[in-house]
Amino acid sequence: MHSLVKSGHPAKQRAGCVMVGVFERRTLSAAAAALDQASGNALGSALRRGDLDGKAGQTLLLHHVPKLVADRVLLVGLGRERDFDAAAYRKACATAARALRATGAIDAVSYLTHLPVKGRDVAAAVRDAALVTADEFYRFDAFRGARAREDLPPLRLERISFDVPRRSDLPAAETALAQGQAMAAGVAFTKDLGNTPPNVCTPSWLAEQARALARAHASVKVRVLDRVAMKKLGMGALLAVARGSRQPPRLIVLEYLRGAKGDKPVALVGKGITFDTGGISIKPSDKMDEMKFDMCGAASVLGTFKAVAQLGLPVNLVGVVPTCENMPGGEATRPGDIVTSMAGITIEVLNTDAEGRLILCDALTYAEKHYQPAVCVDVATLTGAIVVALGAFPSGLFSNTPALARSLLEAGEDIGDRAWQLPLWEDYQPMLRSEHADVANISGGREAGSITAASFLHRFTRKMKWAHLDIAATAWKAKRATGRPVPLLTRWLAEYARRTEPAVK
Repeated sequence: MHSLVKSGHPAKQRAGCVMVGVFERRTLSAAAAALDQASGNALGSALRRGDLDGKAGQTLLLHHVPKLVADRVLLVGLGRERDFDAAAYRKACATAARALRATGAIDAVSYLTHLPVKGRDVAAAVRDAALVTADEFYRFDAFRGARAREDLPPLRLERISFDVPRRSDLPAAETALAQGQAMAAGVAFTKDLGNTPPNVCTPSWLAEQARALARAHASVKVRVLDRVAMKKLGMGALLAVARGSRQPPRLIVLEYLRGAKGDKPVALVGKGITFDTGGISIKPSDKMDEMKFDMCGAASVLGTFKAVAQLGLPVNLVGVVPTCENMPGGEATRPGDIVTSMAGITIEVLNTDAEGRLILCDALTYAEKHYQPAVCVDVATLTGAIVVALGAFPSGLFSNTPALARSLLEAGEDIGDRAWQLPLWEDYQPMLRSEHADVANISGGREAGSITAASFLHRFTRKMKWAHLDIAATAWKAKRATGRPVPLLTRWLAEYARRTEPAVK
């Protein structure tokens, strides 16, 4: 599907579909009112018949509207005008895209980008519309049989235009469209990786996808470390998790160095457990199939690199992705084992299902020792406790640097990929006390599970400006990867790159 921006009167659009908004109580948006006037009140007449009153989520498709050259007009309910904010705008764009997908239109023009949203300009409207529309048109059919693919409804839409009120808006809108498309490409890549079944998506396969990313984008360089290299580095925590699996572990290291020479890089670290049985502390069978999504932190790092490379952001960025399986094999780590991390900190493994923090602590140490990053952000489907704490809407955020936390929260709020900050107080550290090692990998209690997991990681990140995103509640939904938090990270990196001074002081 090709996307572009343009500026023109809605009544003059010779397209398969023109999309306009209607607020509650059948209040026409400016673009809808222009169509209504040009058509001799055809839109108003249709609304008075009661098929749509403007509630959010409603749509009404009109064919062959008198005096208009477009084949169809799609009316999109917007909800109450006084409540119409950025979140409502994105929902309206998603509603419109779903309805458009069900039509036979080959091309379409959206005037939802004209809608007034408090605190938002037309560029943000185009960026968000492009991202949301691409998300709604995403499909993952790689593992369907040939006959099943033939039976799938075709995606007929070939081109969508996002209209802007004035021709002077076009340059900013073009830039915004490129941002939305780059984010969408990163999100789609992340979804593809997450949705791939675990018999295909192994650590070696994930490493090959990183290499393919580097082949597609000359600005990205990739190195892959094997078990021998990790053993030489002293990554005893990561290798302890990998022991139970026949699939060899990998450490994927990515570099994108387009910032000022000598500037310290931003480091992204992503958890890449390609399948998590829980190990010896095995999980219940119910929904264990969803544990293929335990590598979505890794997938989001790769997706963010794709978006950043497509945008050509002037930033120095490195990625460290530890990836392995967590299986209950004959050589698997046992509860009670003590392992030594790359940082030299010994860890008593009280629960082998708390494996994400074990692979992350070595990856974080690698990032710190090899790159001395300006800031470091790790992304992980780390704890089920974050779902209990926050529900399915925001990612959990922890940080030892207030300015870094604020910048991530602001980026997420701006792009609609929100996070919520939880405390990282020293009060929680005693909960990780071990009788026999420097630290235990779990607290042993039910309280503050996400916080104690982040507190464990903080023991390995005290020398860095660091943030941790727990995405266990947001990385997948209804057995489908969401691509989050690629929009948050890309938006944050774009802002980081834009500043002349360091983003975090």
